[in-house]
Amino acid sequence: MNKTNKIRYVIPFILYMGLLIYFLLFAEAFRENAVDEYRYNLIPFREIMRYIQYHKTIGTGRVLLNLLGNIIGFAPFGFFLPCISRRPIDLWAATLFSMEFSITVEVIQLFSRVGCCDVDDVILNTLGGMLGFLCYRVWRKYRHES
Repeated sequence: MNKTNKIRYVIPFILYMGLLIYFLLFAEAFRENAVDEYRYNLIPFREIMRYIQYHKTIGTGRVLLNLLGNIIGFAPFGFFLPCISRRPIDLWAATLFSMEFSITVEVIQLFSRVGCCDVDDVILNTLGGMLGFLCYRVWRKYRHES
């Protein structure tokens, strides 16, 4: 992708990042049902399994919002990354960048006590970044073939 084509992806990426950061770090403070007690989870798959196990009690909508929301919320990150990068990005790099960014957000949540620091979010967000990158690869393949 040439430099001119890359520039047209920068603005949507910046807008996406602004919205993502807002929802991950600031939207929690404006929720009416925000919990006063701060919680965190450092045990992999604990919250994912809890959501699956208690889906009837928690509600399917809340389960889908949490699990799929984390995946879908990070998919654009994996999609835009190769669009704006100066160097070629492969699946490994997209996965690593997605995980690094997710860990950064979770550490900020841990120390700022905003949101909920959860290792399962890192897992789901990383999966979302990978999915976004794979969508990019499919999009690029079919865009070049047509």
